[in-house]
Amino acid sequence: MTKAEKVSEITRILESHYPETPVPLDHKDNYTLLVAVLLSAQCTDIRVNQVTPALFKMADTPAKMVQQKVEDIKAIIRPCGLSPRKSKAIYELSEILLDKYDGEVPNDMAALESLPGVGHKTASVVISQGFGVPAFPVDTHIHRLAWRWGLSTGKNVVKTEKDLKRLFPEELWNKLHLQIIFFGREFCPARGHQPMECPICSQFGRKAVFEK
Repeated sequence: MTKAEKVSEITRILESHYPETPVPLDHKDNYTLLVAVLLSAQCTDIRVNQVTPALFKMADTPAKMVQQKVEDIKAIIRPCGLSPRKSKAIYELSEILLDKYDGEVPNDMAALESLPGVGHKTASVVISQGFGVPAFPVDTHIHRLAWRWGLSTGKNVVKTEKDLKRLFPEELWNKLHLQIIFFGREFCPARGHQPMECPICSQFGRKAVFEK
């Protein structure tokens, strides 16, 4: 089987299991999406969705957020972890959005990455899921699966992102990002993985996956 045939079959498997790909983080607009994605760093989406209702009830716009005390933001988001850093970033990026972008989240990767607490992955999620611009956000989970399936060497997330963008058509990137996340949770977890029961690893998994 050629690499192109392998990629096509993996795409088919993902599409057959997840034809619909709702964004797993609850949000109502690009600002609340940005904050939710920032909170999801080293935290589960489930936990973030448990925390954001109280946060967004207090403040769901940049203008409302800067009226809050950083300590009050921190108290609400504490269950997400890294609360001192994340609360400060949420407050400061809200100030910047008001000062530089009229309170709107910019539709620009460089502008997003310049915001406090917003790295390349977070910016990629917002640009793809918030604005519909093709991007391929790669977190540690997608990085792991791309290596398991022989789609990337797995040296780092930057290399993995480049490999996946090269292998898959651009028009599929935004959906594939979510499909791979959903698939990993159900069939290809980090722990307790059963390769022969995984629809993709059972066909395309690296030898090392089965030897663990």
